[in-house]
Amino acid sequence: MTKKKIDLVSSDFKSTTTLTKNDLMSTQISVDSLDKIYNPYDNRNLQHPNTFLGALIHILKGSLGSGLLAVPRAFMNAGLLVGFIGTIFIGFICTYTIHLLVSASKKICVDLKIPSLGFAETAEAIFENGPSGLRRFSKAAKLFVEISLTMTHFVGNAVYVVFISESLAKLVGSFHPPAQAWGQFFKLVILVLLIFFCQIRELKHIVPFSFVANITMIIALAITGYYMVKEIIHVDPSERNLATSIAGIPSFFSTVVFAMEGIGTIMPVENSMIEDRFVGCPGVLNISMILVVTFYTIIGFCGYYAFGDMTHATITQNLPDGEVLAQVVQASISLAIFFTFMLQYYVPIDITWRRLEPYIPKDKQNIVQILWRILTVSFIVGVAAAAGDHLGPLIDLLGAVFFSTLGLFIPTFLDIIVHWKKWGKFNWILVKDLLLIFFFLFGLSSGTYYAVLNFIK
Repeated sequence: MTKKKIDLVSSDFKSTTTLTKNDLMSTQISVDSLDKIYNPYDNRNLQHPNTFLGALIHILKGSLGSGLLAVPRAFMNAGLLVGFIGTIFIGFICTYTIHLLVSASKKICVDLKIPSLGFAETAEAIFENGPSGLRRFSKAAKLFVEISLTMTHFVGNAVYVVFISESLAKLVGSFHPPAQAWGQFFKLVILVLLIFFCQIRELKHIVPFSFVANITMIIALAITGYYMVKEIIHVDPSERNLATSIAGIPSFFSTVVFAMEGIGTIMPVENSMIEDRFVGCPGVLNISMILVVTFYTIIGFCGYYAFGDMTHATITQNLPDGEVLAQVVQASISLAIFFTFMLQYYVPIDITWRRLEPYIPKDKQNIVQILWRILTVSFIVGVAAAAGDHLGPLIDLLGAVFFSTLGLFIPTFLDIIVHWKKWGKFNWILVKDLLLIFFFLFGLSSGTYYAVLNFIK
């Protein structure tokens, strides 16, 4: 197996996005250290390394967002019992595939004596040092991951635009009823605002907006929780389904994967740590995902139990129109999602601009980047406009195609390659990974079919 030179500048392998200014310094590997077992964490020279608590907060922020408000609809499609068990099961699968990705990245870092690798760089290195027949596809593997990350965030942001437009329509409609049908007009207003705000290029300048988004999201969730409890005390348990038909499972799967999957932020967070405490027990990943699964299970269960078969694609749409608290929720959630859009947009624009920048003359890079940001934001809002008010099917499509590919298929496939020399007794690693890929294919095909079916209804 051919390996890259040991004398490496680790910035060549830095993650495509960083949550903090933790770019690694150049790392030289001495000849004397070649006989020792290489520890990537001991060789990360970070200006501001992430602590255990800091990494935990980043993972929670990446996985707990607007998806929380969509999970009650998933429970409506599956039923209380199936939804409860299914959410825990999907949470376990998502956590496990993240473990596979982090372990694969760590293994290849040890083999190549590199402090850290991003998601796309991990795929490239694993292919480049895998079976000889796959090595020529290393660049394609990196490109595939980058495209997956880009499209996942672009389409995810389109969901945000639909989310905001529906919330604004409900908010303004409580004062002027015809505004309930102004969804497309609100998307146009959102487009103009986003074109302006998405010209912000430095991640540190987006942080204050992210703080506002966190505060307003907490306010919206707290008030929504109040309304759910208010409804729950009047519900007859016999009116709620423990299980529904098999036709509801694909939509349930897609929605929960969309809501829970935050694999795009995993490698930047893991690479920002200098202590080997990300995986393991107790580790950052396990603790954060236990909290994530718990939150989603509670919100999904209580949301469907409160509103039953009237549960909307986002639970905030079930709140009454004329009450001040409900109006505060619509305003808060619109503001929170709008500013979250800016943070999520940073990921795909960073990836695509890195690809474009080398081909553009220095004196034209500024104007081209402005135009590229306008074009990509327009594309995102265009997808949202094409979706109309079909928020539920759009969420299902995003979860089934993009998040499942990024979060389930890619880590599992990389695990097969990284262990290609030794798949364990009875090839159990290969068998286990093939079962995970079969699970992914089921979710992809069935989720996409029912999402498209709901679009054309």
